[in-house]
Amino acid sequence: MQLTIQASGKDVEVISFLLAKNPNNIYERNQNGHLVRMFYSKFTEEEVEVTFFVTPDPIELSRNSSEKYDITSYINDREFVVSSIFCTFLRSALGTALNGKPKEEYASWVSHAFPFKFEFGPLASNLSDKQILDLFEPLGYEVTIAYGDADYNLNLKSKSSARYITIEGLTTLQYGLRQLFVLIPVLDNYKHYYIDQKEIEKVERYGEGWLDHHPKREFILQKALRFKEVYSLVEYEKDNGGTKKSKKDNINVRLNDLRYEKIIHYINNLAKRESIVDFGSGEGKLSNRLGFVSGIKEILAVEPSESATLKALKRFEKANQKEGFLLPTTIMGSLFYYDERLKHKDVMILCEVIEHIDENRLPKIMKTILNDYHPGNLIITTPNQEYNQVYDMAEGYRHPDHRFEWTREEFYNWCNQQNEDGKYELTFDGIGKEHEHYGYPTQMCLFTKKER
Repeated sequence: MQLTIQASGKDVEVISFLLAKNPNNIYERNQNGHLVRMFYSKFTEEEVEVTFFVTPDPIELSRNSSEKYDITSYINDREFVVSSIFCTFLRSALGTALNGKPKEEYASWVSHAFPFKFEFGPLASNLSDKQILDLFEPLGYEVTIAYGDADYNLNLKSKSSARYITIEGLTTLQYGLRQLFVLIPVLDNYKHYYIDQKEIEKVERYGEGWLDHHPKREFILQKALRFKEVYSLVEYEKDNGGTKKSKKDNINVRLNDLRYEKIIHYINNLAKRESIVDFGSGEGKLSNRLGFVSGIKEILAVEPSESATLKALKRFEKANQKEGFLLPTTIMGSLFYYDERLKHKDVMILCEVIEHIDENRLPKIMKTILNDYHPGNLIITTPNQEYNQVYDMAEGYRHPDHRFEWTREEFYNWCNQQNEDGKYELTFDGIGKEHEHYGYPTQMCLFTKKER
């Protein structure tokens, strides 16, 4: 991954002070095993060229994605191209320029515009060349898109799909970098970190002065914040003079919260709900909420990840200080291994779990659940692949660890196949804001054991 910054004109050498990087020194930093380098290839009174390289450590990336002892680890090749991860690694090196906080004697140069050229790549993006032009040209840049050469013995294709982007225009260093730090993750198809209120604030801060006037503003927010329930919060606050959303407003609730609310709604309407198994409980967010539901006497939070379980324990410990909370029992376990303790529970939950498992392994898991554990009720939620059109996702999944995402018909057929012996009655539902053509963003099925 690399970013090259070129600038020309009178007093252009002041850029070294805006970057807080001495042109006589090679900048090299190790950030948690990932190497960030910078050097000036040109530095004269009228021309400056500086390049930043990022060399990630794939092993460290894998460890960071799931912690050292987890069995949920994976490596994604997008970590080796310009992406949100690239921006994360560079943020410290470019912090002075991004924040516009050089030494006091150079502060006036923060708002000074130079003829800049920014080059970055390789880029792996599902956006078309036209969509990329539509992102940068309204900002006044001339855009060049180049494809890398590929030497394939089988002559499968003449050019690499990786692209290298060059934008040129008159701008300040701070503006140019802030625009890149918003738009580079837009070009990429996913963000590697959790998207929350802090991420909204970062986009608002870096987008100040240009994003509100961009003709593709909504598209940028959709891609930068990924989920409509998050980016629509920006619209809500903008329309209300910057007023932060109150919980009482019940507007633009995050999709994850809507899932939990719908699951709890179904549980509250069950005749038997004393014992609950939350499979793939993660950091314990759903189990934590279940702890406040009346009528429940046992919650088993089953999770294979040690790091996630530790976070869940901290969450439960905090909630346990409140009145009326039922402390969940954490179990380090997996859907792939039978556990006698999970038999004959009133409710078993798989909330956004099955899509993280290879499809060919699902039949065995469902056989274990329905034939061995015999839960009174089974609740399954999973993404609705059709709804990705609403998120303007051309191809790919909502999370890089998803092994598949099903259409409504595929999910309906699959659930019925698991119930071939007819022991359960199936109820299908949707979660989130319904689209006229694509349905709900999350699809859900409730398996209810028939009384004999």
